[in-house]
Amino acid sequence: MRALVQRVSEASVTVDGEKVGEIGTGLLVLICAMQGDTEAQSEWLARKVVNLRIFRDEQDRMNRSLPDVGGSALIVSQFTLAAETRGNRPGFSTAAAPDDGKRLYGHFSAAVAAHGVPVANGVFGADMKVALVNDGPVTIWLDSER
Repeated sequence: MRALVQRVSEASVTVDGEKVGEIGTGLLVLICAMQGDTEAQSEWLARKVVNLRIFRDEQDRMNRSLPDVGGSALIVSQFTLAAETRGNRPGFSTAAAPDDGKRLYGHFSAAVAAHGVPVANGVFGADMKVALVNDGPVTIWLDSER
């Protein structure tokens, strides 16, 4: 699985003019299941995201995790993270099939929540509008172990 993680002071996702997910301090996680991904990879990536020490401590160092700061996660599916960009038109053949992607997206969200982190979600496959205030800015790309 692949994730783009952004440290935020706030973030929200809107579908058809309705706000469906919103957080304050925490992480906006754009997530994509790739072909062949499993629940084990989803759980590994969830653990990695939850324990990623990218929040500031008293010395202003990135040394605290999401649970350390009492933050939340806004998790949004984004199959375009699988883009292959050899030419000028991206291809997405390495993304998981929609049914697998939806299942693993739900599994990832549940795995993050199982770590005690409050989770808000987008809507899988919907046309979403994502708003965020990137804190830092801090943006980190993660791939699950294969």
